[in-house]
Amino acid sequence: MTSSPSIVVVGSLNADLVARVDRFPAPGETVRGSRFEVFPGGKGANQAYAAARLGGAVALIGQVGGDGYGLWLRTHLQDGGVNVHGVGTDATTSTGIAVITTDRTGENTIVVVAGANGTLTPERLEPSAAAIERASVVLLQLEIPLETVGAAATRARAGGARVILDPAPAAPLPHALLALASVVTPNETELASLAGHAAPILPIPTDDLDRLARGLIGRGAPAVIVKRGERGARFVTAERALDVPAPAVEAVDTTAAGDAFNGALAVALAEGASLDVAMPFACAAASLSVTRPGAQPSMPTRHEVEAFVAARRRGQP
Repeated sequence: MTSSPSIVVVGSLNADLVARVDRFPAPGETVRGSRFEVFPGGKGANQAYAAARLGGAVALIGQVGGDGYGLWLRTHLQDGGVNVHGVGTDATTSTGIAVITTDRTGENTIVVVAGANGTLTPERLEPSAAAIERASVVLLQLEIPLETVGAAATRARAGGARVILDPAPAAPLPHALLALASVVTPNETELASLAGHAAPILPIPTDDLDRLARGLIGRGAPAVIVKRGERGARFVTAERALDVPAPAVEAVDTTAAGDAFNGALAVALAEGASLDVAMPFACAAASLSVTRPGAQPSMPTRHEVEAFVAARRRGQP
């Protein structure tokens, strides 16, 4: 890679195939959809795009397949200001695909087919190793092989970067990977899953939330930020806990709210903000993103987030 971005995202790129319905079908049931659209997505690409929209100097390291979706995704990210020199191509497989159904309330269900994301092995990070080691912040998720996430985290910490680990989709995590993270950012469902509770009743009571978060801390994570949707986020360490509320909005599509949060968090940390300062910025970006459809198309600009926060301070809707 030819540049030295302050934020490096190592993760997935997907084409999001989105069907909109009035309500989700029951098992075995067919319902009529109202609209079908294709959006650029993938948690890695979403977070890179979100950070770039917010003014971050961002590079994405990932992999697409040898098909039209791959070229389209690379071009879209590049046009959005993301350095894509680290996005390779595996011509033997398809680009990653996410099949998303969104209901009238903005909630969604998602089925992901990994495609080229699943063949992003640690060896394929080598051309981008120097960029990872020079970064200020490295942002990771779990839509690529776990050993590749671990290799990227090891490289990042060796270079002195702060590592944001988004454990999504939730999977069992080794203590060593948690210890490499500077902060782990699950949502409530992912946090419960990491603790062995498959189907929590939401919202999780605060005392239980802190107990589950400190369970991750006991396994090596230095800090946990729990993303709580419209309730904002909760920052938990071994010594303290802090709630950060989210601005109230009317949700249209919650598909990439967590990705907007993580991208904004990475930008604030790369600019030298503390977590206490970075979290309200991240909550505002996530809240604004759910007022728009799609994953990457919903990501706000820095100006939009700052104007949104200023309006809320003045008491404007």
